[in-house]
Amino acid sequence: MKHPAAIALTALLVACSGPGADEPSAAGPDVWRSLEGGWLLDVEAGERIRNPGVLISPDGRIARVGPGVADSPDPASSPEVIELTDTQTLLPGLIDLHAHYNMDLTGDGRAEETRYNPLGFLANGVTTTFPAGEYEPQVMMALQERLASGEQVGARLLRSGPYFGSTRPDWDPGITAEEIHAEVDALWAEGVRHFKAKGAGPEHIRALVERVHHHGGTVTGHVDSGARGSANSVDAIEAGVDRIEHILGGYVLDRTQPAYPVWNQVDTTSADFRRTVQLFLDNQVFFNATITAPIYLTEKVEGFDFWVDEPAFFTPFVQEIVAAREAPSSRLMSELYEAMKRTTLAFYNAGGGPYITLGTDNPSAGEYLAGFSAHRELHALVLAGLPPVAALRAGTINGARALGMEDRIGSIAPGKWADLFVIDGDPLVDIRNTRNVALVLLEGVPHDPETLLDGVWGRIGPAHEGERADWWR
Repeated sequence: MKHPAAIALTALLVACSGPGADEPSAAGPDVWRSLEGGWLLDVEAGERIRNPGVLISPDGRIARVGPGVADSPDPASSPEVIELTDTQTLLPGLIDLHAHYNMDLTGDGRAEETRYNPLGFLANGVTTTFPAGEYEPQVMMALQERLASGEQVGARLLRSGPYFGSTRPDWDPGITAEEIHAEVDALWAEGVRHFKAKGAGPEHIRALVERVHHHGGTVTGHVDSGARGSANSVDAIEAGVDRIEHILGGYVLDRTQPAYPVWNQVDTTSADFRRTVQLFLDNQVFFNATITAPIYLTEKVEGFDFWVDEPAFFTPFVQEIVAAREAPSSRLMSELYEAMKRTTLAFYNAGGGPYITLGTDNPSAGEYLAGFSAHRELHALVLAGLPPVAALRAGTINGARALGMEDRIGSIAPGKWADLFVIDGDPLVDIRNTRNVALVLLEGVPHDPETLLDGVWGRIGPAHEGERADWWR
């Protein structure tokens, strides 16, 4: 059954494109549009207010928020009107800063799935994605080109390029600063603006940050304790990193031991924890909490219900493989999930709210899709103890600021791209209402989420054993 806003939209749907990088797409909506009625979430003020009207210009940007919105600046043009119902809420599009496109559906290794993932993200109101490390950079570059040209529909893709560190299969730990600079220069020329370090040493991160900042981009880091030549978050922050993934780490960790077992026992009242938090705050380093990430590796817990039959998006062949697979269980990951919740709350309570961002980190194994997992991550932030508005800020304006793109995305304001989505219900009353996506706009182009997903059901993954080796090609 289609949502009211989607029904009202039927006559307005047009051929559309998804933007490629951090510049607008080649094709905008080409008409004036206004969204009227219902409610609007002002993430800056932290309030759900009566929608004063949002006018979108033909170039895909928000022209006006407020009275008089129905009057187009072009006297020869009357805007097409999208009416929200009185129970619907208009929000800025979500930003997933750990949006893996890769999947391991058959146990044969990860592969970038670029045909249906872009639709899954967009249908869930995730309008901007950053993969946080690409297993197949050339495949992702081709996707970015298709999105930018309008050949393919999907969420905006901000490429990360290959990992800088031991996660990259051909990584040379002896790589020099000059060689890292040359790699960054080449990737920048390809359109990569934001980079990821994982399994890198302090000297690698320093060289990476130095060159990326020279160009004006950002760097995020999945760091360890400092053991075995790895970088601790202290090292990364001292090198100038912009974001840290998964855990705050820092002074709490033992540089002779792996990070997670120590972090799982962290005392959030300790001097070392408080000192670590202060290091983040003093340097304005963003924290991508990815609270739900460990759950994909262990028993499923709170918030991991299905409100849509996600397994049915995969081929029957994949569904059979998943059904025969032993349910994962990991005490380490279960404890990490609990540690992530309480440390993220402690970081928030210490003043870290403006620096918490949303990341799903869900390289699908055939059961969950990353686009839907954005809503699980919002829910997990609230389950951790953050107020719903803080979770929503993490998924919108905080992510925009972490990328240095707050002038273009992250909130509903004049001059920004019209990346928006409409839900049924009030997310400040129940964060799970964000799951009720009725309409999505990407640079002003409207999309019915049900229509986006119609072509996905039963198609992700190999159809039979003969396709197992290269199903994603």
